[in-house]
Amino acid sequence: MIADPLLLSAVLIGVMFLFLLSSIWIGASLFLTGIFGMLIYDHHLPPAISIINKIGNLLAGSIYDSMNSWSLASLPMFILMGELLHYSSISNKLFNGLVPWLSSVPGRLLHINVAACSLFAAVSGSSAATTATVGKITLDELHKRGYSKSLALGSLAGSGTLGFLIPPSLIMIIYGVLADVSIGRLFIAGILPGLLLATSYSLYIMVVAFLDKGVVPASKEHFTWAQRAASLKELFPVLLLITVVIGSIYAGIATPTEAAALGVFFSILLALYFKSFSFAIFKIALANTIKTTVMISFIIAGAGFLSQVVGFLGIARAISEFIASMGLTPLMLVVVIAIMYIILGMMLDGISMVVMTLPIVLPIVTLAGFDALWFGIFLVFMVEMAQITPPVGFSLFVIQSISGEKIGFIIRATMPFFLIMVLITAMVTLFPEIVFYLPNRMIG
Repeated sequence: MIADPLLLSAVLIGVMFLFLLSSIWIGASLFLTGIFGMLIYDHHLPPAISIINKIGNLLAGSIYDSMNSWSLASLPMFILMGELLHYSSISNKLFNGLVPWLSSVPGRLLHINVAACSLFAAVSGSSAATTATVGKITLDELHKRGYSKSLALGSLAGSGTLGFLIPPSLIMIIYGVLADVSIGRLFIAGILPGLLLATSYSLYIMVVAFLDKGVVPASKEHFTWAQRAASLKELFPVLLLITVVIGSIYAGIATPTEAAALGVFFSILLALYFKSFSFAIFKIALANTIKTTVMISFIIAGAGFLSQVVGFLGIARAISEFIASMGLTPLMLVVVIAIMYIILGMMLDGISMVVMTLPIVLPIVTLAGFDALWFGIFLVFMVEMAQITPPVGFSLFVIQSISGEKIGFIIRATMPFFLIMVLITAMVTLFPEIVFYLPNRMIG
C-alpha cells in the first residue's frame, strides 16, 4: 500500500507503460491503471468491499461525465466527413490541385498536413477530430505517392494539436471561465503562436527535405503559372467545403457540431456531383466512422476514469503544492511547471489537467508576475504536448488507429515535432509580446 501521492504517480506511469507494451487495448490499459492505483493506495478503509464500491462508483461516474458531452457529437460527424472525402474523388482533387503550387517547395506535399490541420483547427477546435479527419484524407495519398511515412505521421501528430491553439478552442473556453480571463482575448492571443508553430513545422519539413532527398518522390514536375491557375478548379470543392463549415460557425449560423453535420451533407453533395458516390462507399465510410468513433470514445472514457483517480488520490494537488514550496525564480518556476504538466500529460487528458491544477497553479504564477492571459496560451501549449506525449498521447492513439502503424514508430516520428513545440513554447515564454501583440491592438 502506498500513501505518498508523488511516489504513487511514478508507480502509475510505470504500470501504464507495462500495460501499453503488453499490447492490451489502449482504453483498457487506462482503466486497468486507474483500478491498480486505487487498489494500492492506502485508503485507510479496512474492508476490501469499501475499496471495490469506491472503484465502482468512480468508474460509473467518470464514464458518464466523460461521454455526456454535446461537443463530442461533432467528432463522428467530422470523422465521417473525412471518410467520405477519402473514399470519393474529392481527396484526389485536393492533392492534384496542390501539386502545381507545392512542386517547387522543399518537401512538396508533405506540407499538406500542416496546411490542412491549420484550416481544420479553425473548424473543429478538437485535436482528435482534426487529426482523424485530416489523417484519413492525407496519409494514404502521401504513402501512394512515395513520401516519407515517418515525416507524414510526425507532421500529422504535431499539426493535429493545432486544434487547441487556433480558435475556437474548448481548452481556451474552459481556462477563460476558470481564470476569469476574456475568452475573446484568449482566442485572438492564440492566433500568432498558432501560426508560428505551423510555420515552424513547415520549416522543419523543408530542412529535412533539403538534407535528405529520399523523403520525397524522385520525380519532380515543373508547372507554369497558367497550369497553377488551372489547378484551382481542383481545389475549389475542398475550399468550398471549408468555407461552408467555417463560415457557418463564424457567421453564427451553426455551432461546431451543427457545422460538422453540414460538412457531411456537403461532402455527399460534392461526391454526387463528381459521380464518385455510391451506397457501397457510404456503407464503408459509416462502418469506418463507427470503428474510429468507438475506439476514440473508449480511450476518452478510460482517460476520464484515470483522471478521476488521479484527482481522488491527490496526485495533481501534491505535485502543484510541492512546486509552490520550492521558492523558485519566475523563470525557473515556469520551467518546473512545464515539467510538471509534461508529467501530468502522461496520465491525464488536457481538460482534466487544466481543471485539476489551475486553482493551485494560477495564483502561484500570477504572484510571480506573469499575466493570466499569457499563462492561458502557455497552458494550451502544455495541453498540446500532452496530446503527443506517451503513454497517454491521445493524438498518437488516433494516428495508430487510422494508420495501423506500431505506436513505437509513431512516437519516434513525432519526437522532432514535440521538440519544435517545446522550442516555440520557450519563445513565447521569453518573448511574451507574441501573445499580447494582437489582443492589445485588436481589442485594446
